[in-house]
Amino acid sequence: MASVFGKIVVGTYVEIKRSDGRIHQAMVTSLNEDNESVTVEWIENGDTKGKEIDLESIFALNPDVAPDEEIAPSPETPPPPTPTCVKVNKIAKNRRTIAPVKNDTPSRDNRGIPTRARPTQPQQPEPAPPPPSQQPVPPTQAQTQQQLQNARRKSNCVKEVEKLQEKRERRRLQQQELREKRAQEVDTTIPNYEIMYMIRDFRASLDYRPLTTADLIEEHRICVCVRKRPLNKKELTVKDLDVITIPSKDVVMVHEPKQKVDLTRYLENQTFRFDYAFDDSTTNEMVYRFTARPLVETIFERGMATCFAYGQTGSGKTHTMGGDFSGKNQDCSKGIYALVARDVFLMLKKPNYKKLDLQVYATFFEIYSGKVFDLLNRKAKLRVLEDGKQQVQVVGLQEKDVNCTEEVLKLIEVGNSCRTSGQTSANAHSSRSHAVFQIILRRKGKMHGKFSLIDLAGNERGADTSSADRQTRLEGAEINKSLLALKECIRALGRNKPHTPFRASKLTQVLRDSFIGENSRTCMIATISPGMTSCENTLNTLRYANRVKELTVDPNQMIEGGRPTIHTVNQLDLLDEDWLSISPQRDDLKLLCEQNEEEVSPQLFTFHEAVSQLVEMEEQVLEDHRAVFQESIRWLEDEKVLLEMTEEVDYDVESYATQLEQILDQKIDILTELRDKVKSFRSTLQEEEQASKQINPKRPRAL
Repeated sequence: MASVFGKIVVGTYVEIKRSDGRIHQAMVTSLNEDNESVTVEWIENGDTKGKEIDLESIFALNPDVAPDEEIAPSPETPPPPTPTCVKVNKIAKNRRTIAPVKNDTPSRDNRGIPTRARPTQPQQPEPAPPPPSQQPVPPTQAQTQQQLQNARRKSNCVKEVEKLQEKRERRRLQQQELREKRAQEVDTTIPNYEIMYMIRDFRASLDYRPLTTADLIEEHRICVCVRKRPLNKKELTVKDLDVITIPSKDVVMVHEPKQKVDLTRYLENQTFRFDYAFDDSTTNEMVYRFTARPLVETIFERGMATCFAYGQTGSGKTHTMGGDFSGKNQDCSKGIYALVARDVFLMLKKPNYKKLDLQVYATFFEIYSGKVFDLLNRKAKLRVLEDGKQQVQVVGLQEKDVNCTEEVLKLIEVGNSCRTSGQTSANAHSSRSHAVFQIILRRKGKMHGKFSLIDLAGNERGADTSSADRQTRLEGAEINKSLLALKECIRALGRNKPHTPFRASKLTQVLRDSFIGENSRTCMIATISPGMTSCENTLNTLRYANRVKELTVDPNQMIEGGRPTIHTVNQLDLLDEDWLSISPQRDDLKLLCEQNEEEVSPQLFTFHEAVSQLVEMEEQVLEDHRAVFQESIRWLEDEKVLLEMTEEVDYDVESYATQLEQILDQKIDILTELRDKVKSFRSTLQEEEQASKQINPKRPRAL
């Protein structure tokens, strides 16, 4: 080993040449005998770096540590004879054959010098000093011979080093050509050029097996799937990147761009698994085949089916449920609403269901800011009440009798034209309400089954609850609260919990019968935007959907411990104690927030309490105002009779005064009561505004 590595040992400092041409010192940390190389390390910018270098490159830059191979043949070579002419001739011959031929030299020496001359070699320099002209000649020739040998040996090393340098230069040229070729293929004006390359390289290593029509449709009581939409015109204009990859039928990958402390950019690839995953090339028909279609038969078996479209505004919920858009016009025949209606009427024609004599009805309403409006009756406001049997009734909701798919499409068009939309922090034209389309089967007037299809409002996770505009705040609060309640109701359905917190929001209150019973099935379609600018909202959507499915599948989490105590009790003292003590809605809301403690901060919980109280008090004030208005009409009629009585000549003055006083007392009592409620309502408005200013939408997760 020592003969190969020369004077190099671990800890030796040697000169090395970097790939960029720099030469500096580095310390040898290991000797690699198998490939005749050494490993060196050095410190650069505070970081320890290292590389493996072959011995030839080391010896080329550090000749002082090279092995002394030239010393070995020198004892075999006899000392040169004294005559100068012989030595010169020998040097002339040895220039051509010194390295490859060693046997010729002794043969020549045997001819010119006897073998006994070798032991007398140390005695030759002693008589040599007297003639000064001959003293420097022997060492000069010996040195010349060694220099020639060294030059010949080093020339081989230099040749190898030159070969390595040529290879490096060729590699650099190839890499430069590859970079130039990539630059020609890709538009370098893209803002996130490096991220795009990282995503492209990552995708190249994946094995793609997307969902196809040949895949089996599995039976799920709760089915959760994800649909990715293509990049829209706005995203393509700003050259946004697609950071969503769907490599297989049930896996979604998010390439989230990150940045290190030293400003180095990298990708954090997060993977989610669902029942189904649909890429941007999937049609509505394909989505329907695996999601809502298996639920159609449920309603014919006296069951309740529910299908939700959930996601960020602009991610494709209305497109999935309502149909394809062509500009602002929507083709309702290609949405899940129409596809469900088509299959319902096809199922009615089957012999085993035809004999049941079922009638089909349809309803279409929206829930906006905690209020319910009938989209098929000129947006009339409806009331949601519980009857004596604890069944939720939507008072005044019109059910339209339908006999074919075309009639259903007409109802959908009428309802979509009335639906509330507005500008949000995420989308300029967004559906700000939950649209609920229901297909109801009745047999002899009694409900046989019901299919509820819900296009949910955007899930911006409190992005608009801190808005300066109260209406926008209330919209955001109701949307977020209903989405949390929906998640808990689905979890309760999947785990057969004894209590479902359906009173926590109007949406879950209206859909109460869909979450109760063994023959209830639910499907959630989470729609996501592929753009990098929507990455945070996309991750929130996937986490929401993943939590719903995860908790219904994992049996180890079926048993929960005690409910966590959240620090909101003292803050609740600021609210109306009467409302807290008598409202069942408050109990479900508190349960809802306790079950989502990681997502709901104490301030956000207080805000939801204030909003719920505000909405309830608003309904009470409106009801009382309507009652006072009706009573005022009766007062006017009574006062008119009194005034007509005074026109008589001999009317009873005492009777007039008594009746007028009674009317005024009634007015004062009722109006005073209404005024007190309005004052309390105004103070509730102020409390809601104060609570909105202290919102911390998301509690920091424990590490």
